[in-house]
Amino acid sequence: MNPDQAKQCGLTSTITLPHGNLTPEGSVVKSTAIDSTLLDSTGVYRKIGPARVFISEPDAIRAIKERAIQRGDVIVLICAGPMGSGMEEILEVTGALKYLSWGKDVAVITDGRFSGVSTGACIGHIAPEALAGGPVGKVLDGDIIQIIIDCQSLEGSVDLIGEADTPADQRSVELGMRILTERPFRPDLAPRPDLPDDTRLWAALQQAGGGTWGGCVFDADAIVEMLDAGKETLPKK
Repeated sequence: MNPDQAKQCGLTSTITLPHGNLTPEGSVVKSTAIDSTLLDSTGVYRKIGPARVFISEPDAIRAIKERAIQRGDVIVLICAGPMGSGMEEILEVTGALKYLSWGKDVAVITDGRFSGVSTGACIGHIAPEALAGGPVGKVLDGDIIQIIIDCQSLEGSVDLIGEADTPADQRSVELGMRILTERPFRPDLAPRPDLPDDTRLWAALQQAGGGTWGGCVFDADAIVEMLDAGKETLPKK
């Protein structure tokens, strides 16, 4: 259908690429997958909620099943990108939330990829990924995250705006940036222990070529340049 017909049917533009202090190199959200009841009258999704951080998809699924995830939470699933899991699809998390009566009120942000099965905002491909030094690898449980997605202008942001005990009137994107600058990375960041060597090699090579947002492809010139630079640091015999 043409754009006017689509608008009359309540359809929005397809994807938005949010940036922010947690997504300095970008991210992706399927705007049309956000439940329309979560949008304001201008077609904007706004959410502020506490982070619930998981290093693996099974841990996130367990938390959902055990009702450790509550309405309004923001699931932060990290170490799910190329360097962490080979960038597996996190279908189980979004699928589980879809079949909860309040699942649409839970947002998901991840450095992995996801299926179209979602109702609340599911923001993937966060870059840099946690294991590549991305600030999302510094998020702690209870941190306050703000997500804004304009489904009409296709603009959006994903930001840390405060810690768990930060008063609401003191939260801001600038405060979140200061927190991320001063805070060390989580000590539990790690790739999946069963990650195959060929997947680890692929992840290292694509990271040298610009990471996820470089296209997850090999940049032969960049790799050769890095290898040559490494040779210069080796001790001479």
